[in-house]
Amino acid sequence: MTENLKVLITEDPRDTIQVSKKILSEKGYRVEVCARDGRAVIEAAKQSLPDVVIIDMYMPSFDAPVVCKTIRNQNIAKKPAVIVTANYDSGFMEKEAYEAGAACILIKPFDYDVLCDRIAKLCSEKLEIIRASERKELSDLDLEVMVTEIMHHIGVPAHVKGYQYLRTAIILSIKDRDIINHVTKELYPSVAKKHNSTATRVERSIRHAIESAWDRGDVDVLNAYFGYTIHTQKGKPTNSEFIAMISDKISLKIKAM
Repeated sequence: MTENLKVLITEDPRDTIQVSKKILSEKGYRVEVCARDGRAVIEAAKQSLPDVVIIDMYMPSFDAPVVCKTIRNQNIAKKPAVIVTANYDSGFMEKEAYEAGAACILIKPFDYDVLCDRIAKLCSEKLEIIRASERKELSDLDLEVMVTEIMHHIGVPAHVKGYQYLRTAIILSIKDRDIINHVTKELYPSVAKKHNSTATRVERSIRHAIESAWDRGDVDVLNAYFGYTIHTQKGKPTNSEFIAMISDKISLKIKAM
């Protein structure tokens, strides 16, 4: 099932690249290697058209946010999902990477089962897009019901204003997977327009709703949804991380229907 899926990874002065290549190859992925250099990664993405690219946060020429943004904006025949790895937490750089289009960020040393699981999910999104175009889409009401059920399960309080904004943001992200890469410029303004509000108020209210869920939610439920992508020392997910993970879960559920 994975034999036609290609993963591009960058060179590493240590032995980790050999481990990564071996494990991914055993999973059935076609693995290609390019220089650990931002400019080289962009060129390799154009030429080899991988499904997933795994890069370091900090590289010569361009760092991960610049690479993600360039891949997103350039005319590349097949845009890959980008997984960013980092040696330590950096809230500013992680925010920059997510907003530039990174699919997820993993802090080293990471579990290779987690890496493989994330790659599988990212690749399945591509299949979902193809299948969705071949069948009748869910109605807006069906989609709203699915989102509402998950939000209740997680523990987002329905009485806070951010609840409505968050639900709309998740639905928009399911319908348009690329909008999560443009949270500030596209997603918040779109939500604000639907609710006759402002982008700033939407962002603040969604943050409050997420914090409320984290304070009152079931730890096991939260870990089930966010344990693979939220680093244990990081605490609550960002707005974009929360929206991306929930929309991802629902998209995968729709694909399996």
